[in-house]
Amino acid sequence: MITFSGLLSQLLEILLALAAAPLLTGWVNQCKAWLQNRRAPNLFQPYRMLHKLFHKDVVLATHASPLFRAAPYIVFGCMTLACSIIPTISTDLPLSPAADAIALVGLLALARVFISLAAMDVGTAFGSMGARREMMVGFLAEPALLMVLFSASLITQSTSLTGIVGDLIHRELMIYPSLAFAGVAFTMVSLAENARVPVDNPSTHLELTMIHEALILEYSGRHLALMEWAASLKLFAYSCIGIALFFPWGIAEASNPLALIIALPILALKLAFGGAVLAAIEMTSAKMRLFRVPEFLMSAFLLAVIGMLVHFLLGA
Repeated sequence: MITFSGLLSQLLEILLALAAAPLLTGWVNQCKAWLQNRRAPNLFQPYRMLHKLFHKDVVLATHASPLFRAAPYIVFGCMTLACSIIPTISTDLPLSPAADAIALVGLLALARVFISLAAMDVGTAFGSMGARREMMVGFLAEPALLMVLFSASLITQSTSLTGIVGDLIHRELMIYPSLAFAGVAFTMVSLAENARVPVDNPSTHLELTMIHEALILEYSGRHLALMEWAASLKLFAYSCIGIALFFPWGIAEASNPLALIIALPILALKLAFGGAVLAAIEMTSAKMRLFRVPEFLMSAFLLAVIGMLVHFLLGA
């Protein structure tokens, strides 16, 4: 039964994701600038960029199909829906029973398919190259992500993210060996899926090395704004998945809706810490060559599988 508190929690989840995703991107950029000993951009620079792009005219390629025009809205919708089923501040989410962890991976894959098809639609060389690279990364990263989610579901006996979080909150504070392996694998997958160093460089425009930027080269105006916003939402979603699986303490439960007041600042602290760690990882890593990416993601897959085997052998 859907309650008022559940509707409120769900609405807050969606609004928080839409509002805080660009802020998380701005925080990561600030941390990277500080670590590089240079002047940091404004924390709200991503909002200014989105405002500027939404007020610019859209320039379309001559042979762009309706798919190219619809892809930004589909990708943005998929990322928003993905954020809405991840328990970030509460486990009382009406949309959660409609999609479990497997469906979440499917939503992320659907967004990848449409952004890759749109990149190939106009027939440019860089768009097609970026689409092939994106599908290769997805082909290797999605099984690793599924293994990470299965490791957590084996401990809690549930594939529902709210069920996993609700079970982990009530367990004693301890290190599960299986989740330790899964955590390392998840970190590697997150770097690859969000086009971060060492797999990709989000600040580069060198066509021969970029992946994500090659996919959106032909977009402009509000279409480019939606793509950039969706990329921030994807980073926010992966950050919240990591928080839900490995640091769930502080998330409000369905039986305690007043805990939402405490959950918001706790989530902000977790995201701030995670953004700083991401910036530190990028600063201490060098971008690897493209043919090394499959080895990197296969290592993540093997670590996630080892985590599952550790659970079967040790029961932890």
